[in-house]
Amino acid sequence: MVARARFGGIRQPNTERNTMNFDFDVIVVGAGHAGCEAASAAAHLGSRTLLITIDMHKIAQMSCNPAVGGIAKGQIVREIDALGGMCGIVTDLTAIQYRLLNRSKGPAMWSPRAQSDRQKFSEKWRSLLENTPNLSMWQDMVISLIVENGAVAGVNTAMGAVFHAKSVVITAGTFLSGLIHCGPVQIKAGRISEPAAYGITEQLRSLGIHTGRMKTGTPARLDGRTIDFSVMTEQQGEEDFHKFSYLDFQPRPLKQRSCFITATNPATHDILRKGLPESPLFNGQIKSIGPRYCPSIETKIVTFAGKDHHPIFIEPEGETTQEYYINGFSSSLPMHIQIEALQTIRGLEHVQLYRPGYAIEYDFFDPTQLTHSLESKVIGGLFMAGQVNGTTGYEEAAGQGLIGGINAHQYCHGAQPLTLGRDEAYIGVLIDDLVTKGVDEPYRMFTSRAEYRILLRQDDADARLTRKSYELGLATPERMQLYERKKAAIDRLIDFFNRFPVKPAYINAFLEAHGTAPLHDGCKLVALLERPQLTIELLAEGVPALREELDRITECKGEVVEAAEIQIKYKGYIDRELLIANKLQRLEGIRIKGKFDYSTLNAISTEARQKLARIDPETIGQASRIPGVSPSDINILLIMMGR
Repeated sequence: MVARARFGGIRQPNTERNTMNFDFDVIVVGAGHAGCEAASAAAHLGSRTLLITIDMHKIAQMSCNPAVGGIAKGQIVREIDALGGMCGIVTDLTAIQYRLLNRSKGPAMWSPRAQSDRQKFSEKWRSLLENTPNLSMWQDMVISLIVENGAVAGVNTAMGAVFHAKSVVITAGTFLSGLIHCGPVQIKAGRISEPAAYGITEQLRSLGIHTGRMKTGTPARLDGRTIDFSVMTEQQGEEDFHKFSYLDFQPRPLKQRSCFITATNPATHDILRKGLPESPLFNGQIKSIGPRYCPSIETKIVTFAGKDHHPIFIEPEGETTQEYYINGFSSSLPMHIQIEALQTIRGLEHVQLYRPGYAIEYDFFDPTQLTHSLESKVIGGLFMAGQVNGTTGYEEAAGQGLIGGINAHQYCHGAQPLTLGRDEAYIGVLIDDLVTKGVDEPYRMFTSRAEYRILLRQDDADARLTRKSYELGLATPERMQLYERKKAAIDRLIDFFNRFPVKPAYINAFLEAHGTAPLHDGCKLVALLERPQLTIELLAEGVPALREELDRITECKGEVVEAAEIQIKYKGYIDRELLIANKLQRLEGIRIKGKFDYSTLNAISTEARQKLARIDPETIGQASRIPGVSPSDINILLIMMGR
């Protein structure tokens, strides 16, 4: 008898082809950051889920920088956590340094970032996945999809296995036709020492899905025993309440480690210039487009020819390892050029490498052929997430993976897809940008891409998204209850500030001691907090009743205080942006999909006709964001709809 415990619904063996078929609801292809979130979400929602990966020892591998978060990316990770995803929890449990970036700017710009232990990050993800109900795993390579009647029906693998499913999520990262470049050396691989994947791109292209090639890169890895840290600037982490997950637990159980800063110099640049004729980026060997906002060091010295130095960050790869990542020195130059250039940098004069840097080219699929649920417009039940959609970064991939996994589950069970608006989440901005505008270079998220960044802060992702996820069935009751208690605590604290009176005689000495003007008349405490010189914790030193109020907060105290302070200090900005968002939201409610034959609309521009026909936007709002569609084109569409 064939065992049925591990894989639900085994079909009878096909002795002719020596294959076995297995039935699932959702199959996720690839176990990178997108695939892990997709598989976890679908399984937690109740779908029988299979995660297929080439190497189970490389699950959620941090292929490049051993860090999570950063500008806008940190907000995405907080949104993933608020929705019930796992990336934030894994990061908090494996972080070896944490910092909140952009503290000198307003809270819309504050962005959490953590250095992670690369190996422990992967191990923690694997442990979570292996212990997730409804989730099975299979080590193999998918070589083709099963497509029946215009919809996906499963996958075929290199080992001859045939898996059937109602939906498939492709999260193959850089593995599709992956090609590594290190000087003249070329290796077919998805990552260093891991095989490239073939078959899927060719099949999907034959079915009408548009494909292209992109490039990304990674720097050399250094032996810390050969680095002189004493001549570099040390960058320590922060020890406070901040973390990625909104759940109430103690973060950062691992030993915390410092990063170090040094810089290139004219001697470094001279060596790099000498190597440009051998650079795959400049001699025509690499033909695809690389990321604009994370350029290689050889691109930097060409693009910024007038600069005589570039900052370099030396970052530890783990809690105990001697391996270091050299942030800011991504390169595909020949190995000897990389070593020679690195040894001109202060502190790296005697450095030895664990391996050189390299560039990698890979296939991606045109994201304008996706809906906002990340389902293909060409093949029903097929979802795509991560770098295969033209993005770069673990966080962007994980955010897409979460949405892709949720919607693959929804598709299987005939439920409405989850989509997020541009005023609801950075994940919503990311997906809308991809499916509306497409990509001509690897996409990276920035706060400047969001029109409503004051609403999309790192402190309030749970307020924006947790109830939505709870109603969907992904966020747990415990998470929802914690959020409700936190919200109640924030509301009580804000109410205290609005009600508590202060008189000049009571507070003026304190105000003058802290460099702010004394009161002439009494006021509510909220008026003092609106002053830039004062914070809640500082006011608590001069107002004992406020200290007593703070002492009553027993859960998530730091987050409660921070959220209340932001809501009070920035109330005017927040209210104004909400008003603007609500006005523009009306355009998102005007659905136009299927209502026009754009090729016949001679009143709009030729470019607009072509792009509207190709993308087929869901709403007037989406149409207005398509490059080449002008405001006058939008007005004509509104008039034709009687608006």
